[in-house]
Amino acid sequence: MATKQILSSKDIIEKCLAKGESVKKRIDTGLYFRISDEGTAFWILRYSANGKRRELTLGRYGKGAGELTLSKAKAEAVNKRAEVNKGIDLIAEKKRPKQAKYKTVNDVAQKWLEICRRELKNPQIPERVYRKEIAPRIGDLAVTRVKPIDILDMVEQINDSGRPTIANDALGYCKQIFNRAIKEGAITFHPAGALTIKDAGGSEKSRKRFLTMSEIKITLEVMRENSHSFTRENYIAFCLLLVLGVRKGELIAAKWEEFDFDKNIWHLPEERTKTGKAISTPLSSLILPWFQELSIRANGAEFLFPSRRLSKRRGYISDDTLNHALAKLFGNDGYIKKSKKKLPNLLGEAGIKHFVVHDLRRTCRSLLAENKVLPHIAEKCLNHKLKGVEGIYDQYDYFEERSTALDNLAKQITILT
Repeated sequence: MATKQILSSKDIIEKCLAKGESVKKRIDTGLYFRISDEGTAFWILRYSANGKRRELTLGRYGKGAGELTLSKAKAEAVNKRAEVNKGIDLIAEKKRPKQAKYKTVNDVAQKWLEICRRELKNPQIPERVYRKEIAPRIGDLAVTRVKPIDILDMVEQINDSGRPTIANDALGYCKQIFNRAIKEGAITFHPAGALTIKDAGGSEKSRKRFLTMSEIKITLEVMRENSHSFTRENYIAFCLLLVLGVRKGELIAAKWEEFDFDKNIWHLPEERTKTGKAISTPLSSLILPWFQELSIRANGAEFLFPSRRLSKRRGYISDDTLNHALAKLFGNDGYIKKSKKKLPNLLGEAGIKHFVVHDLRRTCRSLLAENKVLPHIAEKCLNHKLKGVEGIYDQYDYFEERSTALDNLAKQITILT
């Protein structure tokens, strides 16, 4: 009686390949060699998960790149069976979304900034803080290597430079960036999770600074005397912020097409207001010469304050242009800390206590109150939402009343210019 020949795994494979027919042969525990109807040879792993029989393709048979020889297929089968023994369903795992392959913080931030551009009305604000404060310090670090101490050191340095608000913003943005990294599986530990604003700039107190008429008079004189550093465009922007009470971002991004100089109205569209509600702002005839001068200086540009650099990222001036110009007038006592030389405190020497651009909006509101403008009209001048029931039912825009209020304010300011 003939003894049945036991073929080796290699012999089985060679026999199947020689026949060239569709076949599936068991090679090892759970490991099968298969040839498809099209003649493609590949490896299959059979296993059970949650009471169900499963078949997982391990790869093509061969010695080429990405292919599996017999020995490699056996080794891969052993590894996969070890995962199955841990309760892992290999096919279910393959269907899971792939984890993001972020390498550096800059990679994650790029995705985060895309979301900011889609969701935020003013995405340039977080983008500016990231580009100037966060990226230079931790942007090139591997996202998995960032530690709490890295972020703590960063926000402390920003705070020590006299910018507590920016320190708090930077910490908040770091939290958002690493939240994104966690959501996409790039990291499991949040390096900014344990930090609070106490570690950055601390609790921010509402600013109360505003300028009196006498301070405005002195400030404008200093600006005119130093026009080589505080340019004429900056001077006009400063004055317009005082007499119109608009937000700086609304003014510097204004386009000529928004203005109707036949009716002396600035139509500010809803997509450019913080409240999300369009507003028509009356323009006093006293301030029209400023717009005429800006038109000449703009030289056909679509913006009132076109970018002054050839390598511009956008069509109008930077958000920091006016801030830095004003800060320089306060010298090293302002928030400019990078200057290696001593800068004179021109405004301080003239008796002006430090203030920032955003204080001009508060100044406008205070001057309106001083002029006995009714509160709800003054609030409308600044395009604030009225509070409570009044805000719900009072939809009147008080255009005529605002026109009178802003015209009276323009008379006070223009006489000083």
